[in-house]
Amino acid sequence: MGRTIVIANQKGGVGKTTTAINLSASLAKLEKKVLVIDMDPQGNTTSGFGIEKDNEEKNVYSLLLEECGIEQATLKEVLPNLSLIPSNINLAAAEIELIGIDEKEFILKKALDQVKDQYDFIIIDCPPSLNLLTINSMCAGNTVLVPIQCEYYALEGLTQLIHTIQLVTDRLNPELEIEGVVFTMYDARTNLSLQVVENVKSNLSQNIYKSIIPRNVRLAEAPSYGMPITEYDAKSTGAESYMRLAEEVIHRGEEEWQ
Repeated sequence: MGRTIVIANQKGGVGKTTTAINLSASLAKLEKKVLVIDMDPQGNTTSGFGIEKDNEEKNVYSLLLEECGIEQATLKEVLPNLSLIPSNINLAAAEIELIGIDEKEFILKKALDQVKDQYDFIIIDCPPSLNLLTINSMCAGNTVLVPIQCEYYALEGLTQLIHTIQLVTDRLNPELEIEGVVFTMYDARTNLSLQVVENVKSNLSQNIYKSIIPRNVRLAEAPSYGMPITEYDAKSTGAESYMRLAEEVIHRGEEEWQ
């Protein structure tokens, strides 16, 4: 049975969507069957795969409101081995429209339960806030992967996120764990990036991935072409970093794999 990984951090601009797009594309390159779910109303993960988000009538929004089934909402084989449930700005209204609905935190989980055996990995990109969409994602997930930008305020907000994950674990999804922390936007030329990495390592008891995602021009350009970095420039340092991260994610918990 596959793993459902929620990519979350309530701080914006930490490389969350970049990680959702490129980690899932890298897993697909490594012959894993992947489903990506765009739970952010901005729909950047959707457009990052070259999908015109406003043209897709069946999406996460219609899935959460139970206007369509999960198979209808899924765009199959957007890339080889990779399918996508798209999103657009309509999703911002879902939280209000779901008020009063029983077990609204579990709508996504119930939908995924029907298809999760078809995939090795389900990757969920959350909005940069701790709202009902994020809670739905965490109730459906096995683990939470936290991207952290290598900047001065990196640890700010992380305590709150860990507290939220703990609350969800205690009250809604006892199986939820922290997958680990991945550093993004690392600049080897600055002492600050190095200090942030050391600071987080000394203050955090969580699993920290060895793969660090650098600041990379090609990585920044790829979304404007509607491509993951593995398609846009597979030889770039950004692509190589995400492929290494994908290998680590696949082999997570295997002592003999280093």
